[in-house]
Amino acid sequence: MDVYGFIAKRLAFNQQRAFSRFIIRLSIGATIISVMVMILAIAFSGGFQKTISEKIFSFWGHIRIQNYDHLRVSIAEETPIRKNDSILLLKEKFPAIKTIQGFATKTAILKTSETIEGVMFKAIEMDYDFSNIQNFLVEGRWMNFTDSGYSDEINISASIARRLKLKPDDQLLVYFIQPTGSPRPRKLTVAGIYSTGIEEYDKMIALCDMKLVQRLNDWDENQIGGYEIFLHHYEDMDELSNDIYNELPLGLNSNTIKEINPNIFDWLALQNKTIAIVIAIMVAIAVLNLITCLLILVLERTRMVGILKALGATDFSVQKIFLIQGSIIALCGIVFGNILALVICFLQEKYGFITLPEDFYYISKAAVSLHWSEVLAVDLGTLVVCMLVLLLPGLIVKKIKPVQAITFR
Repeated sequence: MDVYGFIAKRLAFNQQRAFSRFIIRLSIGATIISVMVMILAIAFSGGFQKTISEKIFSFWGHIRIQNYDHLRVSIAEETPIRKNDSILLLKEKFPAIKTIQGFATKTAILKTSETIEGVMFKAIEMDYDFSNIQNFLVEGRWMNFTDSGYSDEINISASIARRLKLKPDDQLLVYFIQPTGSPRPRKLTVAGIYSTGIEEYDKMIALCDMKLVQRLNDWDENQIGGYEIFLHHYEDMDELSNDIYNELPLGLNSNTIKEINPNIFDWLALQNKTIAIVIAIMVAIAVLNLITCLLILVLERTRMVGILKALGATDFSVQKIFLIQGSIIALCGIVFGNILALVICFLQEKYGFITLPEDFYYISKAAVSLHWSEVLAVDLGTLVVCMLVLLLPGLIVKKIKPVQAITFR
């Protein structure tokens, strides 16, 4: 066995009550906390961004196809497009596409005997895939469609239902705003209540039958506001939107939901800066902790260094003792930091013991999203930084003179 490695291990795992033993354990503990916090910060931030994004995508799709003129008018009054089989066939050409569904939007005023509320109706068709938003349903059911005429049922959010004091099966009067002329009233029934947790959407969005909007807008049955495209993986959204645009008939445009509603996605992107700051702070703590530990260890073992050098040991050989000690501290911190972080992530995923006020964060409990590549990046980054810091003792060891060190008190 290498004598210097043997000395390093004896010093690192010394069972005697020595100050160096306390410093080593304190350094391991600080490194464990640093690694754990970095992993948890990435996991919770990734989970937060993923959960909020999925809520938005589930409700609005990933990509929208609309008329170019829509860019020049209100978001609630699309310039209609005609149903086109070539758009529906995009699913066969691009395997990344999950579903393609027609939609339209229209502003309206909900009126009860006590109050009124302005909303925007999202009109959907009979073939709408409710599985995308099934988790949002909190009371009642999703609306039923009819073969002839239009459905007189709607779905409203919990926020709207609370303000209007409505519950499933209640009827209310809805005044649909017309571009010209007076509003058109319709008596509709609340089929069910949903909640996405995103207040900006919940306080203004309701669902209704496409046939109702077609009749109100004097559209024929082949006219709709546009198409929503849902993907299997949202990471493909930007690239696929450009590919789809090249396949569209003249006069139609393709935009991602990020481009249509950039505010909330810009806010989510700010979380990455927060995580970068947290990681930088944790790395700084780990570095300062390791530097302090090694300086104390070198100073405490000054006489030992002098004796070893007097016996013929080279500076590098003596330095290797402290390199091994530092490596033990770093590796123990990384291993146990990983274990604690992964255990907390598992418990949070299963039991959700870390809760959040949904009104502010759009989710009721902290979500977890962690990839092994991210854990590996944290581990390798921590190890590289620690190994660079471990070169510091070499500068001190070189300046220690055997004669002065042996008489050092």
